[in-house]
Amino acid sequence: DRENGVEDHVILAANQTYSKLLGARAPARSHLGEDYAKAWSSQSPSAVASFYAEDGRIVINRGEPSVGREAIAAMAAGFYAAFPDLIVRCDDFRIAGNHALLAWTLEGHHVETKNFVKVPGWEEWDLDETSKVKSSTGWFDAANYEAQIAR
Repeated sequence: DRENGVEDHVILAANQTYSKLLGARAPARSHLGEDYAKAWSSQSPSAVASFYAEDGRIVINRGEPSVGREAIAAMAAGFYAAFPDLIVRCDDFRIAGNHALLAWTLEGHHVETKNFVKVPGWEEWDLDETSKVKSSTGWFDAANYEAQIAR
């Protein structure tokens, strides 16, 4: 179900969303969080990276930043390698000007332990003029995450 056709569909949907943003910013932007969660759930690193500006960046739990779409795609691929059935749900999305907050839940079975992991988290975004993510600061409870993997 996650063949290239699905990846192409997710990227097309993301690009259509962004095209709509140029003409009708407020209504289309309200779906940005849901669309981002769908991209994460697609198992397509390039779909995730497509939400970021060319020089966009993400930092998770004060870790090393992933800068640029290639690095962001590699970061997403790491999550997919650890959780082949990864699903991300958008729990809440708030936007004010060029700033946004996305609350999400990650779930999936860890590839090595086979344990089901369900972890909530959030990202704070700064968006550019085309609503691409310039900067994302993400947070989740790493101790809870590791405990669920290890149990």
